Amino acid sequence: MEHTQHQTTAPGEHAHPGPAEYVKVAIVLAVATGIEIGLFYLTSLPKAAVTFLLLFLMVFKFALVALWFMHLRFDNRLFRRLFVTGLVLAMTVFAIVLTTFQVVR
Repeated sequence: MEHTQHQTTAPGEHAHPGPAEYVKVAIVLAVATGIEIGLFYLTSLPKAAVTFLLLFLMVFKFALVALWFMHLRFDNRLFRRLFVTGLVLAMTVFAIVLTTFQVVR
């Protein structure tokens, strides 16, 4: 008697990604981190441009981690909205602090 094991999902749920997809996401995260490191040592761009690019990459990496590794992509939309609201609030506070202390002009 052969026993096959297959993954079933409850109604309204989606199948989670397999290991290959997680490896692809990890590679994208590693490349984004490499770009961040390169931007940090790049002196030919204006400081404001480097800061903007680093913030953009930070949000991009945060979104990938939250969507894939924290499975937010498969959760209720309410959780995504709450998460995005928190991110927007954090970025607003961070921008205010950077501006207040004249880190970015």
